Amino acid sequence: MRMRMIVADSIKTTLPKTENVKEFMGFVGERSQTTNKFFAETLMSTLTIMKFDGSRTMHEHVIEMINIAARLKSFGMAVNENFLGNVLLSCGIDV
Repeated sequence: MRMRMIVADSIKTTLPKTENVKEFMGFVGERSQTTNKFFAETLMSTLTIMKFDGSRTMHEHVIEMINIAARLKSFGMAVNENFLGNVLLSCGIDV
């Protein structure tokens, strides 16, 4: 099947062989939802355990956390500003 040729190898190996395009697209959709869930969980974990270690500026640290929150929003998980503020305040800053 021609469509199978354009799918990434990492996904292709998990897809059952089928000649029906509708079934094939259904399988691809299921796999991408699983992948999106995994990435969202990883981003949320990264956001909540991220610590400021002084290896870069505080501004860069805050921008990275805001970028992670924006990526989570693209997966349908909006991060509340109050939650993000609390995470920033508890990120291990030594004053």
